[in-house]
Amino acid sequence: MARIGYARVSTKEQNEARQIAAFTEQGVEKYFMDKCSGKDTKRPELRKMLDYVREGDVVVVTEYARLARSVTDLFRIIDQLTEKGVQLVSLKENIDTTTPQGKLMLTIFAGLAEFEREIIRQRQMEGIRIAHEQGKYKGRKPIPIDMELFQSECKKWRAGKQTAVQAMKALGMKPNRFYRNVKKYGL
Repeated sequence: MARIGYARVSTKEQNEARQIAAFTEQGVEKYFMDKCSGKDTKRPELRKMLDYVREGDVVVVTEYARLARSVTDLFRIIDQLTEKGVQLVSLKENIDTTTPQGKLMLTIFAGLAEFEREIIRQRQMEGIRIAHEQGKYKGRKPIPIDMELFQSECKKWRAGKQTAVQAMKALGMKPNRFYRNVKKYGL
């Protein structure tokens, strides 16, 4: 029986130290870390963790929201773990899915969290709509472009003297912004 940790942060800038420290306190022998959104289960380290665990293991998460952001995804993951004979322990909620009470509490907490996320999202959209109506919200201000440099780099790219990636690097632009401006200015 091994204690396996799964941690996730939503962005590369977020710090996972708190989760790793909790794993150390819990005697976790190995952990898997994703640095991406939990909106779905298409996460490389989650897949590796689910493939790695075996009967008798215990998966430890600091909170179930690190494992999944929707009730449906959470239960799919729990079903996969259960089929393999693996237990799940969520430290924050003090939930152990090996008991009927733990499963019930997990269902309740996950449902409430999903409801809360939807309410927050709904309020945010309402606030943006009202701000639009009042003329207070106009979206992000466009980032200015040095048109002379932009045209020069695009000419080199179109002439085959450099790749689009090289042009983007010279301009300090990401692909979506670069191509949007190429289209906008007909270059």
